[in-house]
Amino acid sequence: MKLYTRTGDDGTTSLFSGQRVPKDDPRVTAYGESDALNAAIGSAAVACEDAMLSGILGELQKTCFVLGADLATPPGAKQERHIHRIEASDVVKLEQAIDAVEEANTPLDSFVLPGGSELASRLHLARVEARRCERAMVSLGSDHPEAVSAEAIQWINRCSDLLFAMARAANRLAGVADTPWTGP
Repeated sequence: MKLYTRTGDDGTTSLFSGQRVPKDDPRVTAYGESDALNAAIGSAAVACEDAMLSGILGELQKTCFVLGADLATPPGAKQERHIHRIEASDVVKLEQAIDAVEEANTPLDSFVLPGGSELASRLHLARVEARRCERAMVSLGSDHPEAVSAEAIQWINRCSDLLFAMARAANRLAGVADTPWTGP
């Protein structure tokens, strides 16, 4: 099987339902942003040597694929039975991971600047991608409320929180202090 199909040469792509839409369709933008998030998480994963953080990153990548399929499949599509939708239990898993990571972090008393160790920097970039994906999902949901579940929005919101907590943990594990934002 060849990697290229030529079917997208006209500027359209297929949703999982088989429906063809323009490549700049809000649904395509939203699941494309979940793919960008997944790639950013993968970039962080290759720099991660901590078993707990590495395990969390692997689970996040798997769930990013679930999110992409969720966003790419219109409700009621015949193919819907072949996908998993983001569920409340997925959100709970992220909240538990946030609590586990934050347990060893020092409490925040100011905003912190993104950066520090290499892993922390990559995690901050992944966090930014999560927020970009969230904005695309909210935009899609504004025009098509049925296209984005409340659980998917909650999941992506918690994902960015988790990536922030993990960036702080990465700095702590590397012996690099977070840089507080002090303002102008």
